[in-house]
Amino acid sequence: MSGDRHAVVLGAGVAGLLAARVLSERFSRVTILERDTLDGAEPRRGVPQARHIHGLLDRGRTDIEQLIPTFTADMAGRGATISEVLVGTRWYAGGLRVAPTPTGLTSVLATRPLLESVLREHVLARPGVRLRERTVARGPVGDARRVTAVDVDGENRTVTADLVVDATGRASRATEWLLDLGVRPPHEERREVDLGYTSRLYRHRPGQLGGHGAVVVSTGTDGRGGGAIRVEGDRWQVTLAGMLGDHPPTDPHGFARFAASLPTPDLYDIVSAGEPLDEPTPYRFRSAVRRRFDRLTAPAGFLVLGDALCSFNPLYAQGMTVAAQQALILRDCLDADDAALPSRFYAAATECLTPAWQLASAADLAHPGITGTRTLRSRLTNAYLARTHRAAHVDPRVARTLLRVVNLVEPSAALAHPRTAYRIAQRGELFPSPASRQPARR
Repeated sequence: MSGDRHAVVLGAGVAGLLAARVLSERFSRVTILERDTLDGAEPRRGVPQARHIHGLLDRGRTDIEQLIPTFTADMAGRGATISEVLVGTRWYAGGLRVAPTPTGLTSVLATRPLLESVLREHVLARPGVRLRERTVARGPVGDARRVTAVDVDGENRTVTADLVVDATGRASRATEWLLDLGVRPPHEERREVDLGYTSRLYRHRPGQLGGHGAVVVSTGTDGRGGGAIRVEGDRWQVTLAGMLGDHPPTDPHGFARFAASLPTPDLYDIVSAGEPLDEPTPYRFRSAVRRRFDRLTAPAGFLVLGDALCSFNPLYAQGMTVAAQQALILRDCLDADDAALPSRFYAAATECLTPAWQLASAADLAHPGITGTRTLRSRLTNAYLARTHRAAHVDPRVARTLLRVVNLVEPSAALAHPRTAYRIAQRGELFPSPASRQPARR
C-alpha cells in the first residue's frame, strides 16, 4: 500500500491507538475519530471501566514495545510502578498465595488514563496521524463488497477512506453496520458472567503490603476476588469484584466488609487503614462476547479489532494484551491486497484469540453458577488447574510457569509438560482445596 492512502480508525482507546500506530507505517494519512474529549488526566466517558484496575500482561507490554520501544521507560517516568511479577507483586490463586519467585515478567502498574495518554502522545507524533475529538461515527459507507468512507456527525458528514478500522470497543455497532451494507452478521459466542466491580483510590503509605506494588486475588469458587495496584501519584487503586450478581457494595462500610470476606487480609488491610481519596465507583460487565468475523466474507476496506472483535471477561486482564497482538498481526497483513486483507487478518487474529478465549472460558466455567457446556475435557482441565494452584503455592517452578501462562508468554500446554505435570501431581495435594478454607476475616 503506497501513495496518498487514507485510513480511518474509529476509537482512540488502546486498540485504536495501536492500530493507528501500525497503519501510519503504510498509509500517508491516518485519522482517528473519537467521540470523547481527551484531556489525559481523567477517565473518559467512553471507557466506563477506566476508574478500575487495568492489568497489562507482560506479553502485551513487550508487543507494545515492538511499536513504541520506550513505552515501559516512559510509563515509569510518568509515575507508574514497574515490578517483577511474584517478586514485587503478590498473587493469590485458589485462595492460596502463589510462591514468590523470579518470573522474568514485568508489571506496569498505572491507571488507564495514564496508559492511554502515553500511547496517544507517541501515536500522534507519527507523521500523517491526526485525532478528531467529539466526533461520532454513524457507520461505514459502501456495500457488501467494499467500504469507501464513514459517516460522522458534524458539518463534514462523510470521511472518505481506503480502510476503516472499527476499534470502538464493547459498544461496537459493527454487526448493525454490516447488516445495513447487506452483509450477514458474524456468529457470536457469548458467556454470561454478570461481573460487578467497585473501585476506590487510597493514599499509599510506606511499608504497606510489605513494600510490594500490587496484590491480585483471583476469584474463588464463590466468585469473589479483587486487587490493589500502586499507581501514579503515590496512590493505591483498589478494585473488588464479584460474579453472578454478587457485586461489591458502593458504601464504604459494605466495601470494607466485602474486602474482609476474601481469603487473604491484604486488601482489607489497605482499605481499613488507608486514607480514601474518592468515593467507591461501580462498574458492571454482563457477558464476554466473541464475534466470529473469521467465518464470514467481510467487505474490503473494513476491519474490526480489539474488544469490538472479542470482549473478554476483564477479570483475566487479557483485553489490552490481545489488542496489542492484533495490532502486530495487522502490521503483518498489510501486504495483502485490499480485497484479501479482511480474511487474512481475521484468520491470523484467530490464532491469538482462541487460546486466550479458551483460557478465560475454562476459568469462568470453574464457577458452578456460570452457564455453559462442561465436557469431560473441561472438567478434567479445571480439576488440573485447581491442583496447579495448590502446587504453585509451594513450588516456585510451578508458580513461574503458571504466571507465564497467565501472562500469555507461554502456551497453556506448558503446564502439561512432563516435568511440570510431575511437580503438580506431587505437590498439588499438599494443601486443602479452596472450598475447605475459610476467609481470613468476615
